[in-house]
Amino acid sequence: MKFSQWLGLIALIITLTILWQIKEVLLLTFTAVVLATVLNRIVNFLTDRRKITRQLALILTVFGLLLISAIFSLAIIPPFIEQFQELITKIPLGIEQLRTWFNIWSAQLPTPVQEGIENSLSRLIEIAQLFGSRILSNFFTIFSNTLNALLSSFIVLVLTIMIVASPQDYKNVFILLFPKSFESKLKQMLKEWEKAISGWSIAILFNMTVIGTLSWIGLLILGVPLALANGLLAGLLTFIPNVGPTLSVIPPAAIALMDAPWKGIAVIILYVGIQQMESHVLTPLVMKKQVSMLPAFAILSQLIFAIFFGFLGLLLALPLALTLQVIIKEFVIDEVMENL
Repeated sequence: MKFSQWLGLIALIITLTILWQIKEVLLLTFTAVVLATVLNRIVNFLTDRRKITRQLALILTVFGLLLISAIFSLAIIPPFIEQFQELITKIPLGIEQLRTWFNIWSAQLPTPVQEGIENSLSRLIEIAQLFGSRILSNFFTIFSNTLNALLSSFIVLVLTIMIVASPQDYKNVFILLFPKSFESKLKQMLKEWEKAISGWSIAILFNMTVIGTLSWIGLLILGVPLALANGLLAGLLTFIPNVGPTLSVIPPAAIALMDAPWKGIAVIILYVGIQQMESHVLTPLVMKKQVSMLPAFAILSQLIFAIFFGFLGLLLALPLALTLQVIIKEFVIDEVMENL
């Protein structure tokens, strides 16, 4: 290799190392860009349909976002925190009730099967108790992490407002980072990316609202305690496709078992029914219409980004996957098709 090639390789390695060291900052910036893209659609709608200035549309959009957040915080978060604290203490009791119920009804099972299930239930109880004790004993750590999350949220909010205030300027700066020959491709890529992210945001917000509401109503009908907390949890976990819905059924099913075994089974059936409705009704009608992505690619993206970037990578898996999909389409697939 020539000296210039070695120099370029070293520069690339140094650049990648720096980017890896600041990956959390980049992820927060990416989050702000995604939010700004969504809010920019609302601002453009107000300026085009309502014939108002962009500054006024931006103020109305941000004010509406803050108002909705304040209403949600005042009306939902306090009872949710109270119920969630009770939820933490009741999950181990629910699993213990499951073991009691199993001991009553397992007389007909072979002894090895009974022992295997008994060992599994004992392990579940230990994990649940350890989880609850860690939450109570590590209050300072949880408080510190909460402050960090709030600070990160504030930074993301400020960046989002700054980007929405003048999106074209930031697009121009982004394009200037690349050679002039890529300008047309980058403009097309940004256009396709905005369309993909906007479609994803509409689909995921709709699914979260429907699943959270149906879970809450279903749990109320079944008479399961902490219906509001579990309904909100189901809606929020819908943000993490495939993984979230599976996790959301554990708390309400464990709590329902404390009342009666049939309630635990009913909760599982309820959640399976809701998830089947999402998979076969909501997703085909909303998600597939708004977002074009293969299910296997979505699952793999969650695993990969969670491994590399942790919990934040898991939350942003689909937007990141959509970004990669757009980049591959514009710079790989379309380029190959043009050269054929």
